[in-house]
Amino acid sequence: MKRLVVVESPTKARTIREFLPETGYRVEASMGHIRDLPASADQIPSEYKDEDWSRLGVKVTNGFEPLYVVPPDKKEVVRDLKQAVSDADRLYIATDEDREGESIGWHLIHTLDPDVPVERMVFHEITEDAIQRALDDTRDIDQHLVEAQQTRRILDRLVGYSISPLLWRKIKPKLSAGRVQSVAVRLLVQKERERITFVPATYWDLDAQLAKQGIGVEAEMTHLNEVRLASGKDFDEDTGRLKESLTEGEDVVLLDEEQATALAEGLPETRWRIDDIKERTRTKSPFPPFITSTLQQEANRKLNLSSSRTMSVAQSLYENGYITYMRTDSTNLSSEAVEGARRTVAQRYGDEYLSDGVRQYSSSDSAQEAHEAIRPAGSEMKTKDELGLSGIEAALYDLIWKRMLATQTADAKVRYTNVYFDAEVDGDVARFRASGKRLDFPGFFRVLVEGSEDPEAALRDQERPLPPLEVGETAAQSADDDGFQVRSVEPLGHETKPPSRYTEASLVETLEEEGIGRPSTYASIIGTIQQRGYVRKKGSALVPTFTAFATNNLMETQFEPLVDVHFTAEMEDVLDDIARGRKDPTPYLRDFYKGEEGVETRVEQGLDDIDPKQISEMSFPDQWGEYVVRVGKYGAYVEGEMDGATVTASIPDDLAPGDTTEERLREILEEANRGDRVLGIHPEASLPVLLKSGPYGPYVQLGDDEEEDDPKRVSLPPDVEPEDVDFDLGVRIVDLPRTLGEHPDTGKEIEADIGRYGPYVRHEGTFASLQKGDDVLEVGLERALELIRRKEARNEPDRVLGPHPGSDEPVEVWNGRYGPYVKHDGTNASLKDDQSIDDVTMDDALDLLAEKGDEATQKVRE
Repeated sequence: MKRLVVVESPTKARTIREFLPETGYRVEASMGHIRDLPASADQIPSEYKDEDWSRLGVKVTNGFEPLYVVPPDKKEVVRDLKQAVSDADRLYIATDEDREGESIGWHLIHTLDPDVPVERMVFHEITEDAIQRALDDTRDIDQHLVEAQQTRRILDRLVGYSISPLLWRKIKPKLSAGRVQSVAVRLLVQKERERITFVPATYWDLDAQLAKQGIGVEAEMTHLNEVRLASGKDFDEDTGRLKESLTEGEDVVLLDEEQATALAEGLPETRWRIDDIKERTRTKSPFPPFITSTLQQEANRKLNLSSSRTMSVAQSLYENGYITYMRTDSTNLSSEAVEGARRTVAQRYGDEYLSDGVRQYSSSDSAQEAHEAIRPAGSEMKTKDELGLSGIEAALYDLIWKRMLATQTADAKVRYTNVYFDAEVDGDVARFRASGKRLDFPGFFRVLVEGSEDPEAALRDQERPLPPLEVGETAAQSADDDGFQVRSVEPLGHETKPPSRYTEASLVETLEEEGIGRPSTYASIIGTIQQRGYVRKKGSALVPTFTAFATNNLMETQFEPLVDVHFTAEMEDVLDDIARGRKDPTPYLRDFYKGEEGVETRVEQGLDDIDPKQISEMSFPDQWGEYVVRVGKYGAYVEGEMDGATVTASIPDDLAPGDTTEERLREILEEANRGDRVLGIHPEASLPVLLKSGPYGPYVQLGDDEEEDDPKRVSLPPDVEPEDVDFDLGVRIVDLPRTLGEHPDTGKEIEADIGRYGPYVRHEGTFASLQKGDDVLEVGLERALELIRRKEARNEPDRVLGPHPGSDEPVEVWNGRYGPYVKHDGTNASLKDDQSIDDVTMDDALDLLAEKGDEATQKVRE
């Protein structure tokens, strides 16, 4: 008996093989989807090329039937799988149990067209028990899940392929629209608009440093004469003034610097008394186990991982059998997992740390992916050290392990204490509040400090103890008194801050809260909007570009429902209904695309009605004055008036809309429109040396445009401002390249010059960029040789592991721009975080290359 099991990846295949009988089973990888809609015109079959709908790849005139093709890079995979099926007497589809995995399985069956029995095996973790249960309890392909995935794919294709050409014509080439990505861009743009229009407000309060028995106490002033001090939340973001609902003097006190300083000077010398002490005990329960979105958020916050990196690491943990399936909306936990977690808690921490009863968590109504939360696989709940994990895989697994164990750990009991001090000065009574926190019982916090060198110290760090204080107690008047001491009182000025930009974690959180997209798509959404130039990362913040603003203008004007949060969330509900068999997708697709307000209609209207100049315009008169910013074919530019004429200038790529000011726009315009400055006549060429400014910044030119067909132009070196350029410096710049000398090994010249990507030195075909601190006009031969040799070394692999067992081509290890990787015959595969250039072995390299789809390696692995 020969049974073929098909999964998505080589890693998953290798792990599953360990849990199947050695004989009778063969496990192969499909390398993801083997069929999809055509990605380009040359993938459209010839019999359909003349059809009006062929560009979309969806038969919009015939029930919205998708046109599926096997991409060129999957033809060999399909051929090998067909051969494997021909040798089998039973086929098991073992792809992931979510819409995508179900669809991959459906495509496999339709493409391979097996004449043997087909069974669908499903599992949420790759353990021996789970695989055996899956083999014993197979089912058919869930056609409703397939239809939901297919509908999502068609919707995305209709939006992207219909609207993107409109963006190319009305804004700039190579832009794209997406059903969910456009909503994400809108959220980012809306937040950036709030930052642009934000008006800061200033307010003051006081901070007192107190102490007793050597324990410091920090107290903040909260009231003056029983009226609370204004804080940041009391100011209107648009005006910087107190909110209209508040009356100064009655609802809040608004201190200015003079008042705060006067109070701070008088308070240390006056009588302080504890007026009240309030205590309350709160019970804190652990968070639910991870689902995809919460894992991405926590990994971003605690490990600084992007959503895509989190999912990549989690995928590896899953496929190697360490965690359950990582694309899930569900917080459900199996009884096996709960029993294993409770057993582990009792063994590691004692019965008193167990929750009173089994904790289960309810999932949202929309949960439709795998039916269990993300947790350690199996029931043993092994730690990262027991599994031998290291690097980023260990760190992410540890987050998952702690979160799972915490679900079955007792609640923590935390005692909060607020102490209220009153102090009178010049007839005014100032009230200060000091806050303390103590763990009466750590509960699940004990799990969260697992792995610390000193868990008790880690728990104490979560406390904020106060010394013993009593109502009626007054401040000590001398060192001999037992009361508390007032060490200092400082006035503190505050300026309200604009709304924080989204981070990956907070954007994922918002998308999930609003029901936009699904957790499994968030990583690709965030990656796409960065790749398309809509977003740049600044630290951890996601900063929308001017292009994002212009694109969002068009989407809001012409396709408002598509970028409406509630409309997009309702679309997800429709997909859920299709997945449950409650809704027919065809009528929905027809109305979405061909309805009176459908995508097709709105695109045709937009082609006629939209004014490119108007739709891409951004203006904020209160912040940018009369200047306007637009996005054109070559990017963002500012337009304004200078000397009675309307002029324009390109905006630097790194300038964010929220950081733009009227002064900065004026500087950009003035810099770009200063006009040509004649520095002098070149002593050898007898041509004028001109300082000019162009779309890419200032440069020096030799010769006049009207007299020279192709005058020589050289950009200014970094850190050289136009006002610093005199005749001598201009001649030195325009005379580049400089010959520095001969290479000692070849006798060939070495030159220094400025190119498209900045200053560099060159020897034959090797170009080495100058580094910070190097001056293209001063760099010498010795430094140039150092840079060139370093660059030439980068053109050689760090290690050669030896000939590939399947091709005899070398397998090499390189250190590239994005980190170390292995290379074989045109295939590159990045090393994992726990692998180093010095330690990686041939077997490690072959594993990485197989996962990357290297054909020779896959054949060897078979």
